Amino acid sequence: MTPRISYVKHRCKLPVLALALVVLVPAGGFAQNAVFDAPDADFKGRVSAGGVVTPGSAAILRGSSFKPGQTVILSRGNTILNPEGKPLTVDDKGGFELKIDVPADAVPGQHPIIVNVANPTAAAVAQLKVSPVIPASGADKFTAVSEKVVPGLYQVAYSPKSNALFVTSAVGRPPVKESKLVKLNAGTLAKEAEVDAKPVAGRSDGHLHAVYGVGVDDVEGNVWTTTTRDGSVAVFRQSDLSLVKQFEADAVPHSRDVVVDAEQGRAYASAVGGNFVVVFDTKKLEKLQNIEIESKVRGEKFTPTALALDAGNRKLYTVSLSTAEAAVIDTKTNTVDKVLPLPGAKSSIGVAVDAAGKQLYVVSQGSDNLLIIDIETGKVLHDVKTGAGPLNVAFDPVSKLAYVVNRGAGTVTVVNPQGEIVANLEGGTFPNHVAADGKGHVFVINKARGEDDPTGDRLTRLTPKS
Repeated sequence: MTPRISYVKHRCKLPVLALALVVLVPAGGFAQNAVFDAPDADFKGRVSAGGVVTPGSAAILRGSSFKPGQTVILSRGNTILNPEGKPLTVDDKGGFELKIDVPADAVPGQHPIIVNVANPTAAAVAQLKVSPVIPASGADKFTAVSEKVVPGLYQVAYSPKSNALFVTSAVGRPPVKESKLVKLNAGTLAKEAEVDAKPVAGRSDGHLHAVYGVGVDDVEGNVWTTTTRDGSVAVFRQSDLSLVKQFEADAVPHSRDVVVDAEQGRAYASAVGGNFVVVFDTKKLEKLQNIEIESKVRGEKFTPTALALDAGNRKLYTVSLSTAEAAVIDTKTNTVDKVLPLPGAKSSIGVAVDAAGKQLYVVSQGSDNLLIIDIETGKVLHDVKTGAGPLNVAFDPVSKLAYVVNRGAGTVTVVNPQGEIVANLEGGTFPNHVAADGKGHVFVINKARGEDDPTGDRLTRLTPKS
């Protein structure tokens, strides 16, 4: 799923964000001609850091797509990061690796790393993200019940009518050969039904219409899912999970979230591969239109990810992965009301709404934070650091608490409307999604690190204690 600068499928990638020519001129005048040797005209080198980097930890900087034999010096500000200041030599595969120790007093944020290259000459700026460490707290304030489900859990949605949870799962990259839709009892968390995703017609590699996003229609008795890998949506019957309709490929380019306004007979799916949200008729099971969202940032494209529906006020909210913006959509007219700037946000990916409090909750993977925004004015009321890689957020209208799942940190951060952290709970391996039932409970799902991970592929119900 995917724009070039993004955190796709919830895996953090560190892009090279800018290129620059670094020219050092001696105090006496211009440099010697040898300094201006032939530059690398088709330079494609990239530097990234894998995993979560926090103050006091080690970071592994890896280079790729360099020319074999090039030499590289990495620096942060005026400090050269290479051991003894000696250049690294690119190997015959175009790569290199450098381990650096991040100081314990390092300030969390995006840190520019200057990449100075010779033989031939080039330069780049890479961003090293240092994430905050939020201490565990507040576990005694919540009751947690957890059950193992199936591999590759992705999203969860709640049905008030049947008191059931619908969970999507998909394992691996294309061709995806393992994907299920699962129905659970919300009270006992017991499995009531499951169904395998259907094979894509005409393909011989076993690739499935794998399901990722999920939304519930309690009027028509259906479950809507996004089949992200083929850019579409699929509809299943709630009762037995039988397939009702698989929409055509590319109906929703790189589909991510889907939400349903059942009373109005409309479903909305976000197109990360476009700049729009797609509207469907839930009764006729037809695609109606695209709601295009124009970015207010000159020359940039709004790429919608998560969706939050305020059905009572006929408003739909989404955030952009590629620009620091949120959009407010009027679902009466299917037009964009306004686009709000999100100062302090980078790679926004999750959104929730407090309709009564008129506040929007936005989480961003690139800046490791939760923004609480006044919907009417667009003002950022609170900027809360939640830990590495926040991915999704849900607001519980009963407790008036927001729950943020931090995939990188492996935690669930609970925040009140005043921007105060009420608790920071263990979330297991790779917390991926969270949904509220409107009755005081939230449901967290997470992914596993391999087949033998006891803390992964679980659904957990969290309930504040009285």
